[in-house]
Parts: sequence; structure tokens; C-alpha cells
Amino acid sequence: MKTHLMFLSLAISLIPPVFAKGGAPEGSTPPVDPPAVKNRVQVALLLDTSNSMDGLIDQAKTQLWKVVNTFTDARRDGEAPQVEVALYEYGNNNLSVENQWVRQVQPLTRDLDSLSKSLFALKTNGGDEYCGAVIQRSLADLKWDESKDTYKVIFIAGNEPFTQGSVDARKACRDAAEKGVVVNTIHCGNREEGMSGSWHDGAALAGGKFMVINQDRPVVSIPAPQDKPIAELSERLNQTYLGYGKDGASGAAKQEEADKNAFSHAKEGAHVQRAVTKASANYSNATWDLVDAAKAKKVDVTTLPADQLPPAMRDLKPEERAAFIEKAAKERASIQEKIVTLNREREAFVAEEMKKRAQETGEKTLDQALVETTREQATARGYKFNP
Repeated sequence: MKTHLMFLSLAISLIPPVFAKGGAPEGSTPPVDPPAVKNRVQVALLLDTSNSMDGLIDQAKTQLWKVVNTFTDARRDGEAPQVEVALYEYGNNNLSVENQWVRQVQPLTRDLDSLSKSLFALKTNGGDEYCGAVIQRSLADLKWDESKDTYKVIFIAGNEPFTQGSVDARKACRDAAEKGVVVNTIHCGNREEGMSGSWHDGAALAGGKFMVINQDRPVVSIPAPQDKPIAELSERLNQTYLGYGKDGASGAAKQEEADKNAFSHAKEGAHVQRAVTKASANYSNATWDLVDAAKAKKVDVTTLPADQLPPAMRDLKPEERAAFIEKAAKERASIQEKIVTLNREREAFVAEEMKKRAQETGEKTLDQALVETTREQATARGYKFNP
């Protein structure tokens, strides 16, 4: 009997493992989950892209960088958070009716250049705006961190009644609260319409904040003497990136495209805010840049085939490659430090100008609503911000 059991055990051990479709192939090692991130911030933007929302999308395009920069100087237990942003659109007739006019544009990602590209590609078109459906989808689709200490937040913006559609929006908000995800609602219109359209209810049920904005109000940006040198440093920063592998060329192209898109909205200050983002730890391109990849220990530069290296490194000996990358990293850090210093000066100048002009009308734009609320809610979770 023991002999039979021994042969049975041996036979079972020789059977190749079977993986579900999409799993690890036969004979390979299953993927290992990355280590947990101690300080993570996860933000999902749910934007109404129906006909009347052109102003909202324009504000989102120009002010994405300002939202990310909210956490540039944030620290908890002395550490800066890793920011991930997701993007959904809803209420657009170009989307699928089977998906209730909802589309995930980007999952939670640190690839800010791809996020910017997706934002600039959004087009508005009339449709039915189902807030409950898009909140439910974002809760189900996204890889929300399970830690109760992680600041997880949804910002949903639109102008039709919050309760439209077959999915109960109030229940979706209660489900979000159970997952530790805050839901902030942004009604594009006046406060009375937002209240009667139940936008306040969603925020109340999910521990969030109800806000109103004027989606058609121009974003206020005050030119500063530091703008030009910051923009020039941003261009110099690109020269420190060393594209490698199959994604090297496309990654550099996305970076350049995001720069151009930001410059196309220079009057709103988007190019300066993008430069500040590029000078922060939240601008990481380890999938295509050797400097970031080496810093994250994603590659061993000494063993990379020469044809996977950037042209400037292909004739280097393996032992010379690390020094080349270290030089680029030091140059990048120096440029980033200059941008940060100039931006501090710029912010002080802008603050003084805002006091002189006293242009506050009581109406908020999307960036103001997002920045004020994220700072307030992240502070409650232990983050500290510079004044």
C-alpha cells in the first residue's frame, strides 16, 4: 500500500500545473505581487463628458498637474506619498449603452504622461449621465489599497441629477464608504440645483464633501517672473531621460506630447504646473527610463543587451554603464532642485498678486475644488503640508 501511495504522489508531482486563462504559462514562475506601499494616495476622477461639459474637460486638461502637485510637499511619518490617479468618463453617447455610458479611460496609474494624453483625447457628446453606474464600476474595477491608512478618494463631477440610472447612486456611495473610499461630489452649476439633484446626498453617505463649480469659468493664472526659467529647466530635464527597451522611444514621445499639450495651455499655467510635477517624486517612468528603472531596481544595467540601451550607451562596457546612469541621475536631481526652488518663489509672488487683485468671486474651478478638498482630507489622515 505504501508503495502504491509513493508512486501516486510521484505521478501527481509530475503533472504540469494548470493555470486559468491569463495566468502564468506552463513551466514559468507565477507573478509575485509587489511589496506594499506604506504611503499611498489613490485618486479616481469620474468626469461627465456629455455635451454641456466642454468647460469641465478643459479645466481637467489644464489643471491635472496642479492636482498631482498637491502632494509634492506632503509628508506622513517623514515620507512622501506615492500618488496614483485613475480616470473614468460617463454620460457620453459615443460610449457603450451596455456599459451604461461608462468607460474606464485609465486605471490607477503613476504613468502621468499617459494620463495626460488620455485627458486631451476626451471628446464630449450628449448622453445619459448615470452617477451610480460609474461609481459602482470604479469600485469594482480599480485595485484599491486595502490599508485603512491609505487616502482613497473618488471625485465625481457632472451637472444632471445624481440619482439617474438603474444603479442606486446612494447605495454605490455606501459601498464606497465600506471600502474606505471617500466620495466627493462636484456639481457643475449652482448650489440649489446640486442640492435638489441629490449631489449632496452622495458625499454625505461616503464621508466626502459636496462642492459646486462653474465649469465655464476661466482658470485664473497669474504670470510670474519664474515661469520662463521653470519652463526652460523642464526642457533640460528631458535630456536626462535614457529610454531603453521596447518602450524607450514611445515613452519619450509621450513625455514630449504631454509637454506640448501643457504648453498649449500656458495661459492657464499648465506648463509650469507640469514642470513642477516632473521635478517631484511622483513623476516616475521606470518602465522606459533607465535612470528611474535603476533607482527602482527594476533592471540590471550590466546585463542589458546593447540593442536595448539608448544610443549614447551602446558602446559602453558593462562596468561603465552604471557611472553613465549615475551622472544623468545627478544632473536630473540638480535641475529638479532648481525647479522646486523657483516654484517656491513663484508661489510667493502669485500669492501676493492674488491679494492685490482680490479677484475671488466665490465661484470655484475644478482645480480649486480638488486641491482644497484633498489637502483637507489628507490632513485628517495624518499628512502634513507646507503652508
